[in-house]
Amino acid sequence: MSNPYEDEARRRPKSRNLRPLLRLTPFLRPYRRQMVFALVALLAAAGATLAVPVAVRRIIDNGFTAENALLVDKYFLAMLAVVIVLAVGSALRFYFVMWIGERVVADIRDAIFSHLLSLSPGFFETQRSGEVLSRLTADTTQIKSAFSSTASIALRNMVMLIGTIVMMVASSPKLAGLSLLALPLIVLPLVTYGRRVRSLSRLAQDTLASSAAFAQERLVAVSTVQANVQEQAARTLFSDATATAFGAAAKRTFARAVLTALIIGVAAGAVVVLLWYGASNVISGSMSPGTLSQFLIYAILAASSMGQLSEVWGEVQLAAGAAERISELLDEKPLITAPAVPQPMPRPPQGRLALEHVTFAYPTRPEENALIDVSFAVRTGETVAIVGPSGAGKTTIFALVQRFFDPQKGTVTVDGVDVRKAVPQDVRERIAVVPQETVIFSGTIMDNIRFGKPEASAEDVLEAARAARVDEFAERLPQGYDTQVGERGVTLSGGQRQRIAIARAILRDAPILLLDEATSALDAESEAFIQQAIEKLTANRTTLVIAHRLATVRNADRILVLDGGELVAEGTHAELITTSPLYARLAKLQFTAQAAE
Repeated sequence: MSNPYEDEARRRPKSRNLRPLLRLTPFLRPYRRQMVFALVALLAAAGATLAVPVAVRRIIDNGFTAENALLVDKYFLAMLAVVIVLAVGSALRFYFVMWIGERVVADIRDAIFSHLLSLSPGFFETQRSGEVLSRLTADTTQIKSAFSSTASIALRNMVMLIGTIVMMVASSPKLAGLSLLALPLIVLPLVTYGRRVRSLSRLAQDTLASSAAFAQERLVAVSTVQANVQEQAARTLFSDATATAFGAAAKRTFARAVLTALIIGVAAGAVVVLLWYGASNVISGSMSPGTLSQFLIYAILAASSMGQLSEVWGEVQLAAGAAERISELLDEKPLITAPAVPQPMPRPPQGRLALEHVTFAYPTRPEENALIDVSFAVRTGETVAIVGPSGAGKTTIFALVQRFFDPQKGTVTVDGVDVRKAVPQDVRERIAVVPQETVIFSGTIMDNIRFGKPEASAEDVLEAARAARVDEFAERLPQGYDTQVGERGVTLSGGQRQRIAIARAILRDAPILLLDEATSALDAESEAFIQQAIEKLTANRTTLVIAHRLATVRNADRILVLDGGELVAEGTHAELITTSPLYARLAKLQFTAQAAE
């Protein structure tokens, strides 16, 4: 039976080589000095290790006799000094390599998060947040292992392998040449079977990311899951996802185990053959026992290094898969970028905005226009409402004004500047938004209001809170404005969250205000208070209002009527009642319903 999580993972591009790891090398460059220290420590530790077999050979060849007692003492004292150098060098190598790994991964995480913040909302419409977070956390953790402990082991064993091969040749060229015959038997499975390990590593990471994304989706909406009595179904689906992830990881682990067995088996077998051949040479007198012992110690060290490198190779394969997934994120190009030579916004801000013959379709639905040849202008200090049925394009206008997207045709201007020619952040600095679906972050009420203007003083925050009637509930809480609101503000009601969003907009004090049904979550009494606050907020500001309840915009300077992405009517409430059949119908439905209530 097909598993959807494994199928989804298999559809993604697979890692074909280790090049994704090279993509991350620029993160190493700032730490060249630490890398030099690590290399010096590594060479010192490796040199100390490689000196031991030489001392062993001399001791064996000179014999343990009374005449050589002083010489033996010197050798053992020298070996003690070698051990001290080995211990100190190993400790320093471990410290610097681990430090570099931790620092590099912290930089990679910072770079990914910063890059994600630069991507347009269109990217997140097609990506599950759990999948993105998996790359930010799980994949970078795998990279940390590769750049720290794995790198430490790999570097040590690579240096040891090279050093032991050189010393093996110096000890006995004949035995060294014989040992080279086993090298292809070791390299071949490392290369060929390693591809299988790399493919399974990518599959395991993708299935794990899929299960994490599923868990996040259900936990974020846990009340919906419980309200629909779908706990058991969610448990079953998540269990299937984790089983798939485990299955992929088990296959990867088995492949790594087979690869390790092949490498160690061939290397150890080669040592046995060399021991037999060397023993024959000692018996024939063509080689001293000490030389054979020295060579065998080097051969064992070389075999051990190759065995550990084969194990490390599996970790490198994992890191390659993780690096590829990270590179995919870093390669994502923002749809919205600042031009090479941006046009400055006028100072002081004027609070004007306009759409001129704008036609727009979302990137995920290119065949369906959300706006069709829409043109209108809002003067400084004017309040303009946008009404129309769901899907008419109201929220799309807000997205274009904030330059989350660019229209396919036409221009959007703020203070007379085409937003495509300006730095996006400069445009957004002039705009305050109160969305219909309020976003509250974990933290305190004070933190959430100040989010709109982090440098604001406590008194400014409290003034904005009072204007938005946040004080009505905040001052009754145990810690007042320092009360923790929980993730996404779960401890607050919808109306309380919306009042915080309004206070946030008041605090921003931007010349342009975008209100997306800002009172939709409020009761009648609170709405009356907030309407007063909004009237103060909109005074001397350019305001664009999306309204589903027409009673809230009857006093707007103008009302724009959208239908199917087109601007079909424009005027005051009184004018539209007589000139726009759509507006008249919407007004009749709403006011009749209100009268019935």
